[in-house]
Amino acid sequence: MKIKASIVTKFAVGLLAAGSLAACNQNKSAGSAATPTGPVNAQIVFINQDTLMVKYEYAKDMRKRLDDKGSAAKNDVGSKQQALQREYAEYQKNVNTMSANERSMTEQRLQREGQEFQQYQQSAGAQLQSEQADESKKLYDKIYNFTKQFAKDNGYKMVLTFQTGNANLLYADSGLDVTTDFVKKINDAYAKDKK
Repeated sequence: MKIKASIVTKFAVGLLAAGSLAACNQNKSAGSAATPTGPVNAQIVFINQDTLMVKYEYAKDMRKRLDDKGSAAKNDVGSKQQALQREYAEYQKNVNTMSANERSMTEQRLQREGQEFQQYQQSAGAQLQSEQADESKKLYDKIYNFTKQFAKDNGYKMVLTFQTGNANLLYADSGLDVTTDFVKKINDAYAKDKK
């Protein structure tokens, strides 16, 4: 009895597998005949985020603004640091000619100025980071809001992003890549907003 049940089970599993395989092959051939070069009316598409960040004019302008602010902050901090170093060098040069009271007062002043400089440097760094976070949020919001309208206009149900080194999307058929169209349209919208 067990032998017959085992044979029947194997036969049923084999029949089920053969039926599934035949159904998959029919779907494959039907799909490839209808769309030989990729999906014509894809509901899921992707945008190459690396390309978008390089070619989106708002992102370029944002990077320039942040680079300019970063350079200005770096120059400002650098000039304050050089001034402090000059004061310290002047102190080192004159230390032997100073009275004990002058030395003590100068050392206290230099120590206080050094602490103030460190606080200023930290504050400038924190302010720059805050501005970078604000700019990144504005960029994300612009892209997100544009993507919603872009998807609606084109009948897409889902828009994914692909980024080199990001394992969330390992592969997608190039026919699903709408980056070129997206970048053109988002730049057109930005140019219109800029005016």
